[in-house]
Amino acid sequence: MSPDLATDLATDALTEPTTAPDLAAVRQTVRATFDSGRTADLGWRRRQLEGLIRLVEENEKQLVDAMVVDLGKPRFEAWLTDLLTTRDEARHALKHLDAWARPTKHPVPTVTKPATAWTQPQPLGVALVIAPWNYPVQLLLSPLVGALAAGCCVVLKPSELTPYTALRLAELAADILPAGVLNVVCGRGETAGVALVEHPDVAMVSITGSVTAGKAVARAAADSLKRVHLELGGKAPVVVFDDADVEGVVANLTEASYYNSGQDCTAPCRVIAGSGVYDDLVARLAEGVSGIRTGDPTDPETAMGPLVSSEQRDRVAAMVSRAVDAGAEAVTGATERDGAGWFYEPTVLAGVAQNSEIAQREVFGPVVTVQRAPDESTLLEWANGVDYGLAASVWTSDVGRAMRMAKGLRFGTVWVNDHIPIMSEMPHGGFKQSGYGKDMSVYAVEAYTELKHVMIKLGEAEGGAS
Repeated sequence: MSPDLATDLATDALTEPTTAPDLAAVRQTVRATFDSGRTADLGWRRRQLEGLIRLVEENEKQLVDAMVVDLGKPRFEAWLTDLLTTRDEARHALKHLDAWARPTKHPVPTVTKPATAWTQPQPLGVALVIAPWNYPVQLLLSPLVGALAAGCCVVLKPSELTPYTALRLAELAADILPAGVLNVVCGRGETAGVALVEHPDVAMVSITGSVTAGKAVARAAADSLKRVHLELGGKAPVVVFDDADVEGVVANLTEASYYNSGQDCTAPCRVIAGSGVYDDLVARLAEGVSGIRTGDPTDPETAMGPLVSSEQRDRVAAMVSRAVDAGAEAVTGATERDGAGWFYEPTVLAGVAQNSEIAQREVFGPVVTVQRAPDESTLLEWANGVDYGLAASVWTSDVGRAMRMAKGLRFGTVWVNDHIPIMSEMPHGGFKQSGYGKDMSVYAVEAYTELKHVMIKLGEAEGGAS
């Protein structure tokens, strides 16, 4: 598919929004596949996961090219996060599929009738995945791994900002996955999204997006009591104590905070540092960040690409401007880059107030704020003092302190002396307004299943003999 065709398809997706009648063909194919009963078979699930792995491995270049066209994502980032992570997640699910899907026997007390009983996880049905634009492959396929491992068929609704990647993915998948297993429907959230969420054949909705979008989906799904999985925003604190390895903190932040141009809900964007380390940390961080190379995403030397759109860049610039007007110090960056592309220079803001907009609201851009806190209790209070609860990190050489902070932080993931490594073996999801439900690991598979209890009465032998 050429970039010209990608533009045409993207335009169609925006100007011809999907309505309920447009879903008729998708409905017929998906229901026929699921209702056949094949999805409950472990062999069927195994073949779909194997097909998904093939899809990623055999089409690396095509999928990376699509993400560069859609998002301006540097090629190495597109390969590492979107493709490698998805492949490893599917491999992990395939390895553990038998154990996850095996019935669990339960002994029945002798005070009841003689019986044998077991629980059996069964697929929910048709799952709707509403994906954002920041990881056009990974956040489409990661929910798909859990759904396929559970035996569900999936309808994907990509962001209207990155439809080309999703359509290219669907085109490639058509030669690998059976009809009805993976379906892509493009359009705007208020038209296609609403029609899909309200559709009676959809049993579950999984959305990765903003808090506002998540709340809208939860309200729309409530009328039909659909199960909902919400992976929403984040405002990840980086809690740095005076005994931390400052060099290690800076090395991590200069990469992880500006990865994907900061358009990542787990990005370490809110540094809260002890008084003894604050000045050194700000100076070193500013030096490291000023050396980040931005530019052409096809250039292998590029470390950070553009933002997704002019609207997103305007939003980031406006938030930084308001923060500076409110008293924050822009120690590096805080400017738009001249020339083609929606570039915003990697930015560090120091002296940020805890109650300020820039500390409380998600920026979703290449901006890191730094706050000075006097003691451990304040560090913990400020870290928890936001509406979000997705991810956090603690940096200290004191094991006891690390354990206390890990226990006290109200976040779905807490890293110690690191930030942002995601593993297929471990669940990923948030607290508070970051949503509910988990991606990755066995917990993701459980989200797409219903647990059935089966009991069989045991007859007594004639004459009462055992």
